[in-house]
Amino acid sequence: MGTESKRDKFVRLAENRTQGVLKGIELLGNLVNSNAYDYSKKDLDKIIAAIKEATVDLENTYAKAISKEQKKFKL
Repeated sequence: MGTESKRDKFVRLAENRTQGVLKGIELLGNLVNSNAYDYSKKDLDKIIAAIKEATVDLENTYAKAISKEQKKFKL
């Protein structure tokens, strides 16, 4: 993979990491089986809030990177 372009590397890693996140969310969804697990609405709300916060943080990280690129001085 020494000749892998930056774009190809980004796509490869983004697809793998996104798939991992989606699988993790799917696995969290499996925890709603009340016959196997004991949880409260407060527990679920905390999980969902944490995921939403992480998503907002990710959006802010990308927005800052884009903003930083646009602010570069060029002649």
